[in-house]
Amino acid sequence: MKVQFTETVLRDANQSLIATRLPFDKYAPILETMDKAGFYSVECWGGATFDSCLRFLDEDPWERLRKIKEKLPNTKLQMLLRGQNLLGYKHYPDDVVRKFIQHSVSNGIDIIRIFDALNDLRNIRVAVEETNKCGALASGAISYTTSPVHTLENYAKLAKEMEEMGVGSICVKDMAGVMSPQEAYDLVKAIKSAVKVPVVVHTHCTTGLAFMTYMKAIEAGADVVDTAISCFSGGTSQPATETLVYAMRQAGYEVDVNDKCLKEINDFFKPIRNEYLESGLLEPTVLATDTNALNYQIPGGMLSNLISQLKAQNALDRLDEVLIETPKVRKDLGYPPLVTPMSQMVGVQAATNVLIGERYKNISKEVKAYLRGEYGQAPGEVDKELIKKALGDEAPVTCRFADTLEDAFEKTKAELGDKAKCDEDVLSYIAFPQVYEKFNEKRQAKLENRAKYTIEEM
Repeated sequence: MKVQFTETVLRDANQSLIATRLPFDKYAPILETMDKAGFYSVECWGGATFDSCLRFLDEDPWERLRKIKEKLPNTKLQMLLRGQNLLGYKHYPDDVVRKFIQHSVSNGIDIIRIFDALNDLRNIRVAVEETNKCGALASGAISYTTSPVHTLENYAKLAKEMEEMGVGSICVKDMAGVMSPQEAYDLVKAIKSAVKVPVVVHTHCTTGLAFMTYMKAIEAGADVVDTAISCFSGGTSQPATETLVYAMRQAGYEVDVNDKCLKEINDFFKPIRNEYLESGLLEPTVLATDTNALNYQIPGGMLSNLISQLKAQNALDRLDEVLIETPKVRKDLGYPPLVTPMSQMVGVQAATNVLIGERYKNISKEVKAYLRGEYGQAPGEVDKELIKKALGDEAPVTCRFADTLEDAFEKTKAELGDKAKCDEDVLSYIAFPQVYEKFNEKRQAKLENRAKYTIEEM
């Protein structure tokens, strides 16, 4: 049996460890080596990379994608897409979803991993349809979690429905690293018996289970696993690529990854990792194993961002209180899986409850939108008193929320006028309006300065 690897250092690994602050120029020199490594795919875009490029790194995310594609012509580029949420934190109209996917593929993406935070498949259908129409591979992702309402039978049913929808693979997305080895074995077996498409498994090392979980998932028939080059692995990131390659070969599996390339990649990223450790951006806490996560189920990216938020408020000493409050908030909200944007909603609300000292005295607008039904159907029963407190007499939405939204792309394009030089700019603005405006102002200033110096030199 053949086992394949998706390398995550360009996206999820650095998102989980350093809040997605890895600029393109830092890793550009190693991309040609990565192209020769024999990965099934390289996850390099989507998730929080889009927001981070615009907000923190002064990079055009579309330009970054094109540059990566130029350096990795022989390797499939993969992105993470939040279904109807795209890369933002709310639902967008269908025309925007379709346009975003069209440009993602035309700019270099080969595989789009599509998930809905609530596993409400109504919210991934349009994205799957458009991905297939554009000739890319749509990978349907199940947001894995444990709760009284998340069962083996329900997960297998989800996988079958995704296959019928047209996905080219099924990914079990264990954001918080809470899937045990036995649970992984049983779940992969159940999904493999329900579908014919390849099965991918994604997890994090947060709780210390990941290596064992991958071993059992592969024993059960998993075709692909997500790993991170070793110096960016562990803690809230993925298991080490080199370690899994070594172990799988010894176990008799066929592995086509080039070991020499892996060493070159790791040697390249080591000093970058050390630089972030010295600067404090890489917080040693996120490199450790935390078995408490088996209870509070906070995924890697959420934990690193939560630590960053509490540090900014001089309240890092209250992290344990927030972690205890998190599963209580999750239960009140009907056991949503803790994946973006639900992880941010639950985490921020838990932190607010703790820091204010009274539960739900302040309810975030995002949580109110969730309770209103704007993100889809909750997996379990939502606390009725919380709904009443948040919405009053307002009736929640029961249909697919995107069906209530008007087309927005062409209207926004006309409104932006010269502020948007291309369709990609329009999509960046729609995803993050204020962030894009600030980014565009800086970009225009740089272009004007460059033109000024060119004229003076002439």
